[in-house]
Amino acid sequence: MNEPIDTEKKRRRGIYLLPNLFTTAALFAGFYAIINGMNGHFEAAAIAIFIAMVLDGLDGRVARMTNTQSDFGEQYDSLADLISFGLAPALVMYEWALADMGKLGWLAAFIYTATAALRLARFNAQIGSADKRYFTGLPSPSAAGVVAGMVWVANDYQISGDQLVWYAFGLTISIGLLMVSNIRYRSFKDLDLKGKVPFVTIIVVVLVYVLITIDPPQVLFSIFAAYAISGVIGTMLLIRKIRRERKKSGE
Repeated sequence: MNEPIDTEKKRRRGIYLLPNLFTTAALFAGFYAIINGMNGHFEAAAIAIFIAMVLDGLDGRVARMTNTQSDFGEQYDSLADLISFGLAPALVMYEWALADMGKLGWLAAFIYTATAALRLARFNAQIGSADKRYFTGLPSPSAAGVVAGMVWVANDYQISGDQLVWYAFGLTISIGLLMVSNIRYRSFKDLDLKGKVPFVTIIVVVLVYVLITIDPPQVLFSIFAAYAISGVIGTMLLIRKIRRERKKSGE
């Protein structure tokens, strides 16, 4: 009589392996980026952060496809994101350019890390109530893409962090503040990936792959930087539109 109950308890205490394997791999990539940044291997560190992004995008999709979503998986994913997209980019940027600034340098790195943590906490608190079509604030993977992308591009052009200290300082703080801002960013979760698309769409996807292959650091940095700027421009246009409508209604 007690055996089925014990089996059920064991089943409840267990975790789903497949999606958490991707999350663990993303966490490892973030940790690997930190180690390489500390050792001065900045290109490998930046690439590791981008690999973490790919793995982070896969774990949620795998969980939904295999119907293995869980509260544990959500919390584990957030903790892994904090390491891979909060701590890793900040430390890599610090080792690359900000270390020579003294207190200002580590303060900038801390601001980025803290805002990434706040961004993830706010996202978790708003699950179920927020509009799924938009993110409030720049998503932490995209923020990491801008920071790591800058390091990768500069390293590719053999530009040292000493030459771009103040640019790195301004970028790190600005991207951090965008994460905790109220600026809306498209989530693209409303796109129907299962439905049919025009043939031209496939051609565009192929061209994007070709562009990334030609110059990965520059193309990826441009994509994430454009995404970060798009939210600011979109919000400004929305505010302008609201003001116009208020003026018309007041006339």
